[in-house]
Amino acid sequence: MNLGKEQIKIENRLRRLDASDERQYMINENYEVYEKQGAPLGAISFHYHNFYEIIYVLEGEYSSMIENRTYHLRRGDFLLINQNVMHKYHFVEKKHDTSKRIILWITGEMLKRLSAEDMDLTACFREQKSCAYHFPVYYEEMLRGYLVKLAMADVMKGELSGTKQVFDRGCLSLFFVYLNNLCNRQEYWFTDENVVSHPMVEQVSDYIEAHIGERISVEELAGLVHMSKYYFLRRFKELTGVTVHVFVTNKRLIKACGLLREGKNITQVYQTVGFSDYSSFLRNFKNTFGVPPGRFEDMSYKSRI
Repeated sequence: MNLGKEQIKIENRLRRLDASDERQYMINENYEVYEKQGAPLGAISFHYHNFYEIIYVLEGEYSSMIENRTYHLRRGDFLLINQNVMHKYHFVEKKHDTSKRIILWITGEMLKRLSAEDMDLTACFREQKSCAYHFPVYYEEMLRGYLVKLAMADVMKGELSGTKQVFDRGCLSLFFVYLNNLCNRQEYWFTDENVVSHPMVEQVSDYIEAHIGERISVEELAGLVHMSKYYFLRRFKELTGVTVHVFVTNKRLIKACGLLREGKNITQVYQTVGFSDYSSFLRNFKNTFGVPPGRFEDMSYKSRI
């Protein structure tokens, strides 16, 4: 009983984001950890960002759609979301009202600094067969402990900010070392009954990626999945939360970001990813990221919405 009360006291001190907070970008340069309660009012449409995200379910249930698969999470489950991957909250009426989650956002640069020559701590995000995991209680409680320590809202009496930074860095290192080892074990991957696949979204997404540099019409995509144009438009919006046009544009922008990181020049980039002209590319890039493509490296931890 005393342990339960102590746990409640600790959780009451966690740094929190309100359910109505729609922010999908980082304020801090390296990482952020928050608790979030209830069904999100934001993140209900596909979005993406170039930092990594981990969602751990403290209480209740939570559902998220990543690319073409929906994961139904319960207490103790972990969801790992890679950089520049389309994802969204999957609404289920009254199902997530009591949900509590810890959310960790961390940049690739921070994980590289924590990594060693023989261990890449970003590897856990690249597992293609599952983004969600359920670990045995011992490991789950250990990982939760590190997340709770990182999410503490206040600093212990007499603790210096420099000491807290070293402490947090240690927690992050241990958390990701254990997480990477556990994610390699197939028995901890989500089973089919907790995952719903959306073949239509997968088929459309794969086609767009294969023809990213070409003009892609709605009629073309509707024919691909053997639907009428208007039924396809409605069904796609129901599943993804965004229009087909926005989805295609986001796919082009994700590809453009990767090419910019590789050092490709801007003219080459917008032509390769299928924008009709530079003005269209510039307008969409600035609307999404808030800066022109020439300043892409200046906003490495901003959101991709």
